[in-house]
Amino acid sequence: MDAHLFMASRSGLFPDLLVILSESLGTLSYREVMLMNASYKDCLLSLAACMEACNVCYHASLKEEQRMMQCIELDRECAEICSYAIGAIQRSSKFVPGILALCADICDACFRECNSHDHRHCKDCAEACRRCAEECRKII
Repeated sequence: MDAHLFMASRSGLFPDLLVILSESLGTLSYREVMLMNASYKDCLLSLAACMEACNVCYHASLKEEQRMMQCIELDRECAEICSYAIGAIQRSSKFVPGILALCADICDACFRECNSHDHRHCKDCAEACRRCAEECRKII
C-alpha cells in the first residue's frame, strides 16, 4: 500500500478515508491511482478527506441547538464539489482546472464559516477545507 494512503487511513481523523476514496474513484484500479502523478494523489486524498469532513459537519450541525444554516449549506456545497472534482480527475476531464478552482473557492467559504464556530466538527471541517483548497490550487 502507498505510504501516503496508509498514513491517511491511519490518521484517526478520517478512519474511512480509503473506503471513501476507493468508492469515489470508482472504476480506477488501485494501480492506476498509484500511477497518477503525486500532485493528483495528494489532491484526491484532500478532496476525499474534505468531502468526509463536510458530511460529518453537516450531520452534526443538523443536531445543534443553535441555527447553523450557513454552515449546513456550505458543508453540502463543499462535499458535492469535492465529489464532483474527484470524478473529473478520474475521467481526465479537460475542465479539471476550472472545477478545482471552483472547489478551492467553495472550500475557502466553508473554511471561513466553519472556523467561526467552536464545535469540534466545525474545526475539523475547517481544517480539511483549508488543506483541500491548498491542494486544489497546487494543480491549477
